[in-house]
Amino acid sequence: MVVVHHLNNSRSQRVLWLLEELAVPYEVKRYERDAKTLLAPPSLLKVHPLGKSPIIEDGTVTLAESGAIVSYLIDRYGGGRLIPPAATPDFWRYTYWLHYAEGSAMPLLLLRLIFGRLANGGAPWPISMVARRIASTVDGAFIAPNLKRHLDFMESELAARQWFAGSDFTAADVQMSFPLEAAAARAGLNASRPKLMAFLGRIRSREPYQRALQRGGPYQY
Repeated sequence: MVVVHHLNNSRSQRVLWLLEELAVPYEVKRYERDAKTLLAPPSLLKVHPLGKSPIIEDGTVTLAESGAIVSYLIDRYGGGRLIPPAATPDFWRYTYWLHYAEGSAMPLLLLRLIFGRLANGGAPWPISMVARRIASTVDGAFIAPNLKRHLDFMESELAARQWFAGSDFTAADVQMSFPLEAAAARAGLNASRPKLMAFLGRIRSREPYQRALQRGGPYQY
């Protein structure tokens, strides 16, 4: 049985979702972030040297990194489901979005999170004033315009097709769920981009998505 080492409020939620979509039996081992630092507990280091989530164990296989886990699960248990036929245009779009989620979208969202905390970190004056000024400058000059460019790009892609790889739902949509949920929570994704918001509505209404939330517990992006 697949074991998912599940950290609260982390990318491991979409691994649970993919397993639900594939109807693969799995066990959830839960870990909680430190309430102050929000870091993963040291116990995850016993599972993988980087001590981060998601991590899965499947027999002799221990695997980290969301994209690698998605690829493994689709190859091992998919039976041709949730992936377009090889060497087709949809397949290459699938491959692109599978990597884009973490390679392009998430670094900007992480920067938004870090600099947001820098601006509101509760440091004493005048350090707090300087921190807010630095955060505001970086966000205005780099983070915000790049986030807009990426959100506009994703919106235009979904204007051309219902799902990221094409007309059918695939594991690339599972992979893309986390950056878009995070963008809706802290990067200004709203009704001004109706295609992306419709995508979020579609995935949230899927029964496997809802079952994964029940298995994984309360979630905040």
